[in-house]
This record gives sequence, C-alpha cells and structure tokens, in this order.
Amino acid sequence: MTALTIRLPNSVHESIKILARQDGISVNQFIASAAAEKMASFQTLNYLRREAALGKREDFERFLLAVPDVAPAAGDEIKPD
Repeated sequence: MTALTIRLPNSVHESIKILARQDGISVNQFIASAAAEKMASFQTLNYLRREAALGKREDFERFLLAVPDVAPAAGDEIKPD
C-alpha cells in the first residue's frame, strides 16, 4: 500500500470527515473509495469509446430492422408532455 499526501481545502476536508462518519468508515477509506469510483468511471468511458469505434452503422441498422414493429406493452408507452 502507498501513502499519499494531498492538500485539500478545509471545507472539503470537513465535508469528507462528516460523510465518512455518516457512512461508518474512515476518511482514508472514503477517499480510497472515491478515487476508485472516479477511476472506474474513466475506465468505463474509455472502454465504451473503444467499443464504439469498432461499431459499424450498417450493423446497427441491420439490428434495428430485426426489432418487431408492434405497439408497446401496457405501461411502456411514451407519454406526451
């Protein structure tokens, strides 16, 4: 495990302490979890961009043509504004 020193505004530090206490975890665990969530967000976005780059419009349109043209099931309708 690596130790890391970071500088935070006092207001951010206080908010983190309150939120960590509410969640029943340490400030260290809270920050580690927040960093992991942000990292996962970036990794997901990068994955989706790579996958999208491999997609072909023709394949998408062929897939849409396979969708049956039927009325939506009860409760699935799009309601007008």
